Amino acid sequence: MELYSFFNSSTSWRVRIALALKGLDYTTLPVNIRTLAHRETPYVSEVNASAAVPALADDALGAGGPLGQSLAIIDWLDARHPEPRLIPADTLLRARVLEFANLIACDIHPINNLRVLRYLQDVLKVTPQQKDDWYRHWIAEGMAGVERLLVRAGNHGPWCFGAQPTLADCCLVPQIGNALRMGCDLKLYPRALAVYEHAQAQAAFIQAQPQRQPDYIA
Repeated sequence: MELYSFFNSSTSWRVRIALALKGLDYTTLPVNIRTLAHRETPYVSEVNASAAVPALADDALGAGGPLGQSLAIIDWLDARHPEPRLIPADTLLRARVLEFANLIACDIHPINNLRVLRYLQDVLKVTPQQKDDWYRHWIAEGMAGVERLLVRAGNHGPWCFGAQPTLADCCLVPQIGNALRMGCDLKLYPRALAVYEHAQAQAAFIQAQPQRQPDYIA
């Protein structure tokens, strides 16, 4: 397998965690989204039609080419390599994990990713402070929902939904990592932070960290 990835992309980070948890070997093919390499014609036409990272190339995908979208990739990995399962088989737990993962993937991440921040800065000409305020506002809105879901779930971890990591943790850890990098104050979300801190000591999560990737830029 080959993973088209950018070291600091939270969506790429999610997939790296999933691959590491499953113990799957792959080759990283760096795509520098800061230089807009993901929008170049060969990449868009041959790798990922959505002009984004990540994308997973796998012979089992057949003639359709690489698969994009992190949640779809992780679902594919779960189907092909079901141990350990990241999207639970239990119907109720599956629904709760997907609810949580989609809160991050659909509500928080899209309005805080690099292309949105660049549009604010380069096209709408907001100041750096206004851009940072935008980012921190939507992180606070989203993380409040994340914390409420964790409290409502009522378990005490160490992961989002019990004793084993799931898709929820694959999404939460990169989101918190990027929020901390952007200087967000996350003290109002102790349950989420506890999961994040636990993950920092786990081998698969360490392996997936941005600073451990071949394309890392300090």
